[in-house]
Amino acid sequence: MGLKSVIVDAWSYLNYKPVYADPVRGMPHRRAFPEANASWVPPADERRLAAYKMLAAYDSNQVGEIAQILGGDAAREQREFGDPSMFIETLTAHVLGREQHIVVPGADQATSDGQTGKAAAERVQTLLQDWAESELLPMRMQQCERKAVSLGDGVYRMAWDPAKRRATVRVTDPGFYFPVLPEDGDAGDYPDRVHFAWELEEDTARGLKKRLRRITYELDWIRPATVAGLDESGRRAVRAMPTPLPSAEGGDEPAAPVLTPGDRMDENGGISRQYAWNDEPSYVTCYLTDATWLLEDLTGPADVDTLPLDKATFATRSDGEVLDHLDLLIDFIPVVHVPNTVPPAEEHWGQPSIAKVLQVFDELAASDTDAARASATTGLPMVAISGADTTRNQEQAVGPGMLWRLGENGKLTAIDTSPALRELRDHRHDLKDRASNVARLPAVAMGTMDPSKVPSGYALQLSLGPLDSLIGGMRLARDHKYALLLKFAQRLHIAGQHPDWTGVAPLPARMVFGPYTPTDKAAVLEQVGTAVTAGILSLETGLRMLVEAGVPIEDAEKEAQLIQSRQFEQARALADATGSTDAVGDFLGLDINPDPEPPVVQLPPAQGQPDDPEKDPAQGTRGNE
Repeated sequence: MGLKSVIVDAWSYLNYKPVYADPVRGMPHRRAFPEANASWVPPADERRLAAYKMLAAYDSNQVGEIAQILGGDAAREQREFGDPSMFIETLTAHVLGREQHIVVPGADQATSDGQTGKAAAERVQTLLQDWAESELLPMRMQQCERKAVSLGDGVYRMAWDPAKRRATVRVTDPGFYFPVLPEDGDAGDYPDRVHFAWELEEDTARGLKKRLRRITYELDWIRPATVAGLDESGRRAVRAMPTPLPSAEGGDEPAAPVLTPGDRMDENGGISRQYAWNDEPSYVTCYLTDATWLLEDLTGPADVDTLPLDKATFATRSDGEVLDHLDLLIDFIPVVHVPNTVPPAEEHWGQPSIAKVLQVFDELAASDTDAARASATTGLPMVAISGADTTRNQEQAVGPGMLWRLGENGKLTAIDTSPALRELRDHRHDLKDRASNVARLPAVAMGTMDPSKVPSGYALQLSLGPLDSLIGGMRLARDHKYALLLKFAQRLHIAGQHPDWTGVAPLPARMVFGPYTPTDKAAVLEQVGTAVTAGILSLETGLRMLVEAGVPIEDAEKEAQLIQSRQFEQARALADATGSTDAVGDFLGLDINPDPEPPVVQLPPAQGQPDDPEKDPAQGTRGNE
């Protein structure tokens, strides 16, 4: 009967657009989204890729170009003044805060392990901070978070760079990200296979046809070692099994397979490996494949996960290793997917921050278009003339110094359209308020509110309530992801045998985001001072609160040591309580312990005295007399 099915999924907020949800198929329009309709794209990802393109169009003021495909040239004339981009930039800045800090628990305070645990945490924290500075991690986070806020998803891809001697982090567009999610499990779990795929345009100057490139990370059982070689035709570089070692017993026994140094084979044929960050041996490793296909060779029904490897050309690394199931010697996939929001149960994808207000943005664009047309008639008013002298048969024009000759009972009427323009502007303000309310982004957070109109600080705090809950949920979705990224960074440095990481055990680390709202530093300072003095807050915790409030403290630990070195009254109380000069010296950071045996004082002989101390000087004096 031609009934249309209603699609409800993570991207159904775009169903109201005919170009996105075709009235017949309910799928994205092929002319508008040719990338999503490529033969190698799985059907389950078509709507996701089309949604990314539509959201990017909102961000770059190009919605009219897509609407033109179905709406004609009239849709192309739509005004777009960057309101979605302003929302995206504001939310990106708020979710990241003014600054970001890498924190390893126990680095600023003594732990249950005593000074040993504190020193280990301090070392890991310092190494991670130095790595983040070298890798420009704050800039990478800005890139990824803008993708996450605008598209709903961001992706980090990590690798060990032998030339730089450090782990590298790169941000990848989520449109290239194709995880193989379990069909009968929780889609929120970490996938065992991840693809990054994109098409390469034809290059006639270099004689290259249109191609498809796919980079695959896959967790699988550890297999015998492989080496770079050629296939049977001798034209393609592949990885092949090396010549097996002869059996120790000789005879008809099969040759033992060649193992990677450090691997062990058990009696059942399973190969295990002891990783530096695991307590028990593991039977799993991560394989990397970097392959390229000619699109003309992909004629069968194959998607990105089932491409024929016999038609692929594998890339070769700078050290000569062929990237055909190359063993990376790690037991994790170095990819971190960052959703913008907490995904629904058993879902994998996040939702962009502007998803719920796209229709409001469309209304804003229509209002801006109408206002632009109305302003033209207001700036150049329409004039009606009756009884004009038409004997000269010339066209009348409106301009300064113009003169019209009117006949008897002639009349000139100017049509004032400014009230309509005023109404359109008021309507636009109402739409912006509606968008702010729906997006939970109040005017004070957008910077559009006059500070003099805020009645009190308490009223300001209440107005920020929706933003607090929004940023809290967004940061909750990111906490585990950045902890995972910092864990991968530690493991890659250990696997790469970096000298600074020798003997270092990976520790849990967190990315702490700074404040995103104006902070009353004086109030925080008073609160911390009162709590620390009363003994209900430690000095280290108080300093951390001051750092988060924006007080310029470079190193909280050194600042705590400087403060303690001047607290002589507390040192005196400590001495009275413990009677230990060692404890007082450690508290002040001074060496105040006396020597166990004071040295014997050697006085020089007085003038006129004999050098022999046993001789009585009194007798010598009397003899002289």
